[in-house]
Order: sequence, then structure tokens, then C-alpha cells
Amino acid sequence: MDAGFPRAFRPVTLPKVLAWGRRRDGLDFGASQKCGSIWPINPGTNAVAAPSFSRRSLLAGAGALSLGLLPSGRARAAGALTVGFIYVGPKDDYGYNQAHAQAAKVLKGMPGLEILEEERVPETNAVEKTMESMINLDGATLLFPTSFGYYNPYLLAEAKKNPKIQFRHCGGLWSEKDPKNAGSYFGYIAQGQYLNGIAAAHASKSKKIGFVGAKPIPQVLNNINAFLLGAQSVDPSITCQVIFTGEWSLAVKEAEATNALIDGGADVVTCHVDSPKVVVETAARRGAFVCGYHVDQSPLAPQKYLTGAEWNWLPIYKDFIAAMQAGKVPQNFVRGGLADGYVRMSPYGPGVSEAARKNADAVKAEMMKGGFSIIKGPLKDNTGKEILAAGTAYPEKAPELESTNYLVAGVKGSV
Repeated sequence: MDAGFPRAFRPVTLPKVLAWGRRRDGLDFGASQKCGSIWPINPGTNAVAAPSFSRRSLLAGAGALSLGLLPSGRARAAGALTVGFIYVGPKDDYGYNQAHAQAAKVLKGMPGLEILEEERVPETNAVEKTMESMINLDGATLLFPTSFGYYNPYLLAEAKKNPKIQFRHCGGLWSEKDPKNAGSYFGYIAQGQYLNGIAAAHASKSKKIGFVGAKPIPQVLNNINAFLLGAQSVDPSITCQVIFTGEWSLAVKEAEATNALIDGGADVVTCHVDSPKVVVETAARRGAFVCGYHVDQSPLAPQKYLTGAEWNWLPIYKDFIAAMQAGKVPQNFVRGGLADGYVRMSPYGPGVSEAARKNADAVKAEMMKGGFSIIKGPLKDNTGKEILAAGTAYPEKAPELESTNYLVAGVKGSV
């Protein structure tokens, strides 16, 4: 998943190479006196790659900056706040990365900002090098490494090394023991999955729904539980089969899991993986309905898309940036749901009945008031262990939801 230059490239001859270095993926690069730029070079032939590359990968290799080959600060507007976004996958993945990139695109049109982006950065020390590049070469003072696995140890290490830089990570991982220049943000998107479940229950004929999950972390488990509990609010007999792929993005396993769920009788499927594209298209081809996640995937399955739980990261990013521009430290821990505008629902598709719309809209109206409890007693997990007694509940902001480690009764699968 490392971004970078294609290994097959069109040769261009450099008259003189002044400096050599090595990129994080092992390719050599050099600086030409003639072009004054940093290009990947084959030392034996003095050939460079044609200019098709990741801008961030290019700068990451430029230890040669000390030679004065690239001007410090580049052509940054005077007084502009430089903000960096880092994605684990492509920006147009119809999923998690695209949701963040959509917000970044809007921010690019705002005055006083310079927005940096790098996509396809793996959850390895590669993200540390990307962060260091954005800080040291671009002058970034606010970074958003968006993938779950970027936080520990990579973001934490960089926050300790760069105490004057603000780091905010997407997920529920920051705690008081972590660096004060770090933080996290997330949304109560389980609300959206609960509404997905309502739509799914009205559409299902088999009374079996399916969920493709990446990894059994609290955020994913909350979404699985919410999807089924939303469906069971319509019909308590509905069950949900879950299959974990073990990876945030692995198209082959996502397709296999979707097919297995449908083969097992599921006629409505949703997911929590980085890019739902494969799940949505595979389910639709098999004739199943789908509920989306991250962004609107209705263009991928216009007849089979019921609705979807979407992120709206723009309000969070605007608030962080406004704090920085006012000379303040952004909040360390930010959460919000439908009522805060951090989560929204995709438009209903043609497969959603009028009864389903009214049902989902009524529940959504309750969620908009704040304090809605998806997890409420009496409730047991799928091993028979009591989660909550009658009369107790975990409202949307309950800290217990950050450590969910169970699947509710009616979910077929294990953590």
C-alpha cells in the first residue's frame, strides 16, 4: 500500500547528479543541477522517472533539502496555517478515506489554509516519515493521521518528538496519559447503523441480515450490534451473521465474505471496512439489498441501495482549524453524532418502503434530541452473558461504548 513511483518508467537523462538519497520504499533518488528537483534515479543509467508520483513520497526522500535544492517553506501564503491529512488508502475509495478527503477538498477553498494530503500510507513507520516530512519540509502545524493503526506507536512517537505540533487522530484512542498535543475525534455512527438496521428489517424477506467487518475492535462491534438492534426494533426474530476479514482493505476476502453471507440466507448486507465498494457491488450483483457506510455508495447499486450511515468530518475539522487560527489548542477529545452534524444518512433508495421511511425518520428524530440509547437493558451478549439489566442503558456518550468487546444476542459470530 506504499505510495510511490512505478518501477517501470520512461528514462530521462540527467546531466549531473549532485545528491543521492533513498526513499522509504527503497528507491534511490537524486538531485539534478539542471532541473533543481528531486527525482528517483537509477544510479547505473542516470535515468529518472517521468513525473507521475506521490508528492509526499517525493518530499519524504529529500534529505537533500539541506543542499538548498528545494526552498524552505515553498510557496506558502504568508501567515497560512498548514494542515496535513494522511490516508491509509486511496482518496476515491467510496469509503473511509474518501469521507475525510471530501472534507479536505472543502477546506482547500477556505482562505488562510494550505492543505496537504498523502494517500496510501500503510500503518507502519511509513506514516512517521510522512508526518515528519509534512512538519519539516512543509511547515505543517496541525496533522490528521486518519487511520486507526496510525495512533500507537506512530502518532504518539511523533507527538513526543514534536511538542509544538498538534496531532489529532480519528478514533477513540486518546487518553489523559497521552501527550497533550495529541488527541482524537470520532462520531457516533452506530446511530446510522441502527437506522440502517431499521431499513434492512423492512426490506428483508429471509429475516437474516449480514455484516462484513474488518476487525473486532469496539467501533466495529458497536456498529454490528447497532445494525442488528435496529432491525430487531422492527422484528425481534431477525438475526445477523457477521464475518470478519481481518483487514481494513482486502477486496478478495470482502467479496468472499459477502457471497458467504448471501449463500447463508442474508438478503440485506452492510459492512465496516475501509472501502465498502466490493461489498456493495457484490451484494447487488447477487440480488441482495445493501446499506452503505462511510459515504454514499448509491451510484454503485442504485436499485439495491437502501440507505447508508455517512461521516461528515467537515464540522470537526473546521473547529480544530478555527482553534489553531485563534491561537488556541484544539480539543483533545471530540465526539458527536447526528445531532452534532458529524454523522448523516444517505438518501433512501427505491427499495425502501413508505412504512420503513416513516419508521426510520421517527427514530432519527429521537436521536436528534440527544441521549439516544441503542444499548439498553435487559440485554445479553450472544454467549448468554448479561450486558445490561432492565432499566439501565448506555446512551450515545457513555464511555463504556469505547471498550465494547461483545456481540449482542442474535448476532451469529464471535469476537
